[in-house]
Amino acid sequence: MASQRLFALVGNPNTGKTTLFNALTGLRQKVANYPGVTVEKKEGIGRNRHGEEFRVLDLPGAYSLQSKSPDEEVTRAVLHGERADTPKPDAVICLVDASNLERHFYLATQVMELGLPTIVVLNKTDEAEEMGITASATKLQERLGVPVVPMQANERVGMEALQVALSEKELAKPKWGSIEGDASSRYQAIGKLLEGAVARSDEERLTPTDKWDQILVHPVMGWMVLLSILAGLFYTIFSVSGYPMDWIDGTFGWLGEQVEGRMAEGDFRDLITEGIIGGVGGVVIFLPQILMLFFFIGIMENTGYLARVSFMMDRLMSGVGLNGKAFIPVLSSYACAIPGIMATRTMESARDRLITILVAPITSCSARLPVYLMLIALMLPNGTDSERAMVMLGLYVLSILGVYFFAWLFNRKLKKTETALTVLELPTYQRPSWREIGLQIYDRGKIFVKNAGTVILCLSIILWALTTYPKSNSEDGSEQLAHSVAGRMGKLIEPVIEPLGYDWKMGVGLVASFAAREVFVSTMSIIYIGEDATEEGDTVRDKMAAETREDGKPAYNIRTCLSLLVFYVFAMQCLSTVAVTRRETNSWRWAIFQVVYLTGFAYVAALATYQISGFFIS
Repeated sequence: MASQRLFALVGNPNTGKTTLFNALTGLRQKVANYPGVTVEKKEGIGRNRHGEEFRVLDLPGAYSLQSKSPDEEVTRAVLHGERADTPKPDAVICLVDASNLERHFYLATQVMELGLPTIVVLNKTDEAEEMGITASATKLQERLGVPVVPMQANERVGMEALQVALSEKELAKPKWGSIEGDASSRYQAIGKLLEGAVARSDEERLTPTDKWDQILVHPVMGWMVLLSILAGLFYTIFSVSGYPMDWIDGTFGWLGEQVEGRMAEGDFRDLITEGIIGGVGGVVIFLPQILMLFFFIGIMENTGYLARVSFMMDRLMSGVGLNGKAFIPVLSSYACAIPGIMATRTMESARDRLITILVAPITSCSARLPVYLMLIALMLPNGTDSERAMVMLGLYVLSILGVYFFAWLFNRKLKKTETALTVLELPTYQRPSWREIGLQIYDRGKIFVKNAGTVILCLSIILWALTTYPKSNSEDGSEQLAHSVAGRMGKLIEPVIEPLGYDWKMGVGLVASFAAREVFVSTMSIIYIGEDATEEGDTVRDKMAAETREDGKPAYNIRTCLSLLVFYVFAMQCLSTVAVTRRETNSWRWAIFQVVYLTGFAYVAALATYQISGFFIS
């Protein structure tokens, strides 16, 4: 059996590489990192017209093979066959944006000079036509000596022609020769290549993208639209997700009842019902809201709107000494800080990269969402969806302010180096690819469930044991909890956290959540499920709401919940993020510094919130 061909997928950022990669491989993908670097390695399996499998390697986006960043260096090294961990590709699929051929052919011509069999894909031909640009694939194919395929990857238009090219037994090598000289010489050669093959309308057209940009990137209206979108997003999350959340809650409740009815009373049964089902279920219940967040982010990214947000943020980034490239990692961190920190590899300035790594965990990642939702519900038990959405929006705004404050501070304290030129590419607006968005939601949802099924499960079992042993002689659940190892740990740190408005039970949750933020929810589930219920059928939230202090006042009052929310906005509580920071900076010094400064600031901010709010809230 012949070995599978390896196609390298190459192109500038925002050419549609990810869309084409997903179209070719579907779910048959695997993601890892290139050994020795933090650049993502994405590979998948596709089938040609004859049913034969081939491999596709999605190389990092690059503007040229004259590497200026780790991303571009990996792309250059793989194409030259210089990486021992990655075989040299058999052929190259080179994507160029049909609406900007001169700039995108800069990379394409460098790739063809390597002499590898090449397929040139002219993507986004529909957008080019809207701009009055028409490219003759036939003429370009004659001049280059390789297949040139016009496509609309998001709509899968042109996929059949690409499959024909991929199915050829003998792949054509380009006729393009090497270009001597500087960049201007290359652009002159590209101009000759495109002469007569590309037609442009003399009529100046105001494209739909231009019309939308007059509103969406307007200095005033643009921000109003963005805030409205975010407010609508959070309102939808609160108002729509209730039904699937109730179903998940009911399912886990039913599972617990089945176990209780079929197993003899004892520690093993309690482990399953309280530790495993209660701990994991307490986190999984928030899966619908997290998936909805990913859905809306996917739409904004897929349509091209997210790039406009980056453009607007560039103005603010410059005010704290960073450029617009820092916003992409920061924005990615709202899903998860780990890929956000890894995305800093595209930044040329080592100083800007370090600052971005240090502030990225302040963004309100999806792991914080279960904590936010639980505390907001406790703080506003009778609040409307609109009120809860505004509180959620306020937390995200607070995290943004935190990012800017510390970026400004580090910019002043770290030694200034030469500022890199910012290049922000704004793609044209397009209809969202529901298939691609679905794949993104599937991947992120799978990661969340996997995390709940592994990390949260293991921690839930440990926490159950800590709240169960040693056994007390009392049958009262509260006394047993206080007697346990977890209870003693909570009592030990209670004097430190009491000024923040927290009791020892909250302290147990805080300590546990330093492994992962969402563990706070599972910890509270284990603590309160293990106690005696006030009424049959009480939920964890009901029990927390009914919790009182020694003076009879609610433990989870507005001041305490606000303090907890502020603490979780800033605190560094994710061991995986710490590990990634250490790997990206190649130093434990910065990883430890990140934990210390964020935890310290979180404590001070939560303390100030609780104490100051006492003047306004009884």
